[in-house]
Amino acid sequence: MALWGVAAPMYKSVAQALPEGTARVPIGPQPEPAILMHEDQSGPRSGKKGNGHTMLIGKPGAAKSAICTADAASITIRGRDLCADLMGRLTFTEFFFLLVTGKEPAPAQTEFLDLLLVSIAEHGLTPTAQAARMTLDADPAALQAAVAAGILGCGSVVLGTAELCGRVLVEAAGRVAAGETAEAAVDDIAARTRASSGRLPGFGHPLHRPLDPRSERVLALADGKGISGRHVGLARLFPAAVEKAWGKPLVMNVSMPIAAVLLDLDFPPAMIKAIPILARTAGLLAHLAEEQKNPIGFLMAARGEDAIAYDPDA
Repeated sequence: MALWGVAAPMYKSVAQALPEGTARVPIGPQPEPAILMHEDQSGPRSGKKGNGHTMLIGKPGAAKSAICTADAASITIRGRDLCADLMGRLTFTEFFFLLVTGKEPAPAQTEFLDLLLVSIAEHGLTPTAQAARMTLDADPAALQAAVAAGILGCGSVVLGTAELCGRVLVEAAGRVAAGETAEAAVDDIAARTRASSGRLPGFGHPLHRPLDPRSERVLALADGKGISGRHVGLARLFPAAVEKAWGKPLVMNVSMPIAAVLLDLDFPPAMIKAIPILARTAGLLAHLAEEQKNPIGFLMAARGEDAIAYDPDA
């Protein structure tokens, strides 16, 4: 059983209340770095720097980072001087691309990353915005907690589906590269998803029907600017495959074009979810700025409570 020490004097009474014989991490300034106490059937072990018994969880990577270093006079980011080079030259979108990929974006990458960020930044009083507003009302001084509350709702149903769309498109592209036709790969993915009673990422929307105007705009601009590639092409095949599998048309929401365009622009697949997270952070900050002036979080909470009937047998 792993036992974690209490790290602050205010919790001293809690540490004292632990059962007799429980391993403790000393509180306050220590002569050596922090210790992780661990006890198992072989007896207690402690990890201390330099004694050969440091306990690591999982396999670590190399002890290095390529993102940033700093000294008294400079800050170097991805091999470039922040003050002498990057500040005043790169936009925030370009800087974000550099931070994530280690490369400065081409003009088309910057243009479409901007476009996609704008497309997903705001959509009204969504569950994420409501959570953020209510959190701010509960603690008006904790702006960061309110933003975090909203972003924590970025998941497989709301906001975070672009990542799942990316996985679907990567699978389809891999199958095409292995010799399948694009139509066969897409049809099979849709049919298997339907047969397993699953939901295909990127399809369906409670408001936008029969078309999501954001999807149409992203795809039109991608075609017009000549950046549509194999992933956008695969995305365009999915509506027909979905209609065939479900027996009815389902709207392709903006998450699918976001993933397709990012993949065609060589954005890392594992970081697709970063786009809605970054974009919606801006939207949440707008909601919180308004909430500071005109609080409606508790009003929404009250109306929500009024809408739910109490049933002891539910």
